[in-house]
Amino acid sequence: MPHSLLQQHFGFTQFRPGQETVIGHLLSGQSSAAIFPTGSGKSLCYQLPALALPHLTLVISPLLALMQDQLAFLRSKGIAAASIDSSQSYDQAQQVMQQVRQGEIKILMISVERLKNERFRRFISQVPLSLLVVDEAHCISEWGHNFRPDYLKLPDYRRWLKIPQVLLLTATATPRVIEDMAARFEIPPQQIVTTGFYRPNLDLNVVALAPAERQAYLLEYLLPRQGQPTIVYVTQQGSADDLARYLSQHGVPARAYHAGMDHQQRQSLQRSFMAGSCNTIVATIAFGMGVDKADIRQVVHFDLPKSIENYSQEIGRAGRDGARSECLLMANTANRSVLENFVYGDTPELAGIQEVVNQIAAAGPQWELLATALANDSNVRALPLRTLLVYLEMAGIVQPQYSYFAEVKFKLLADEATLLNRFDGERRQFLQALLTHSNKARTWYQPDFDALHQSYGSDRNRAMVALEYLADQQLLELQSKQMTEVYRVTQPLPPLPPLVQQLHQQFLDKQQSEIDRIAQMLTLLQEPHCLSRALAQYFGDPDAPQQCGHCSACRGQAATLPVTEVANEVPMTQYQQWLRPLAEAVEGRYQTPLTAELACRFLAGIPTPWLSKLRARSLAGFGAQTQVPFARLLEHCRQALA
Repeated sequence: MPHSLLQQHFGFTQFRPGQETVIGHLLSGQSSAAIFPTGSGKSLCYQLPALALPHLTLVISPLLALMQDQLAFLRSKGIAAASIDSSQSYDQAQQVMQQVRQGEIKILMISVERLKNERFRRFISQVPLSLLVVDEAHCISEWGHNFRPDYLKLPDYRRWLKIPQVLLLTATATPRVIEDMAARFEIPPQQIVTTGFYRPNLDLNVVALAPAERQAYLLEYLLPRQGQPTIVYVTQQGSADDLARYLSQHGVPARAYHAGMDHQQRQSLQRSFMAGSCNTIVATIAFGMGVDKADIRQVVHFDLPKSIENYSQEIGRAGRDGARSECLLMANTANRSVLENFVYGDTPELAGIQEVVNQIAAAGPQWELLATALANDSNVRALPLRTLLVYLEMAGIVQPQYSYFAEVKFKLLADEATLLNRFDGERRQFLQALLTHSNKARTWYQPDFDALHQSYGSDRNRAMVALEYLADQQLLELQSKQMTEVYRVTQPLPPLPPLVQQLHQQFLDKQQSEIDRIAQMLTLLQEPHCLSRALAQYFGDPDAPQQCGHCSACRGQAATLPVTEVANEVPMTQYQQWLRPLAEAVEGRYQTPLTAELACRFLAGIPTPWLSKLRARSLAGFGAQTQVPFARLLEHCRQALA
């Protein structure tokens, strides 16, 4: 059956390595994990079984671009697939949900955050599910390069939704990460399929260049390769704009792509690149996920990649057609501090963790979390705050119960009498009570669930089900926002000072792991024997040749990176001058002294909730010392504030 489905729906006569084994596991009722290189056909491992399995396949995908690219492919093959995502209107999402209920959709794609949505969870819990697919599954592991704390909830969601099988997909997982993610979903080793990371058609070239030499070198490299699809990766948005402008002015038409551009611009540019009307893209890592273009001939790293995993993922976009493709990395250590600052920016201060724990302790046995408000109170950024909550769950301090929208409102699309006349008996009485206990402004009603419960004895869940039904029938428009998450708090709490120290230490350990990852990257770039083999061994692939013959190390041109000295250290009086206005602003608004950690983030250009509220970007010192190593900058700040 797999071969007939492969030919009938996908037009292929044979499977790529590993695909048939994974599909065999799934069609025999087992779970599986597919660890294949970028561009080697992981998606088919769920697309084909979804056609044969009886119920819905639910795919967790980390990026909207990935979803849209895969949906376009599935629809082109006549396969009923859809997504529910942030780009859709309320009516569009409702239409997809109706199609799913009616069994018209075989594959539904969502982000992991969608599972926190009260209304979506109610909907999906009523739908029979055959398979849960976790794309970019390395995100579930703290030891992976792109840890996303909400992925840790997926095993619980799977049990709650009673999904019988799971498929994990990733291209960039070390042996430790593979073991971690498989254990969380109870997938035994014999159901894990790894096809190796060695790519014989990729020429890996690392060239040591001073920062000022890179533009001219890149131009000279690209001029004879014009017309060939090329991605040039940079770290920061401003660099993408500047470099694209430079190349265009010197004879290589290039366009910048980054997260600072609006969605429509990015979509248009991606379509141009796919169609071949724009061949050179200068991009941050925002570009690439979901770009399945077979004939990319060059991938250039103008700046250091964030990690070996990122490097592997990004070069993996080259040469998917099997033809020779070049991967050039212009290496130096000048932006090492910038990369490290991204890491340090995600480590909350001890005082921030203390504030979160204090709020939990003050809440009693039940704690209601409004994430944005808590981030502002604690000065902990959104992602590390989410990580902190997961750490608290893992420590048994809090347990998530449910979430709801703090603000729910609806607008009638028919008058009250017409609405009520559609029902009779107790249902009509309930609807009357719901309308009575909803505060009406000019056109919008805001239900008072507590008052409804007290007077009628009906709970919030029934009211939400009724409102969603009426919205489905186009009798009202329903809006909800400001997600509130409700946690049960362990009683009694353990002593708080040791708990806060333990949590802070977990962040410090994770920080050190990420800093080590950057050091590992620098070591790989200076590999003296064979880059291809060193890269494959990092991912646990022993089958790469001792000498690939198509990398700079094999050609006797191994790179040696000189240590970049930080030039122009500024005097302590300059630090004090930069920090004085910030200290006044922090004390004025938050009634607390400026800490050396917050001062350091300010000078390193790392935003935090407090710095954003204080409009710190407009102050003279913001980002003034991005090239100074964080540890050294922190010491300077301690001296300046002493």
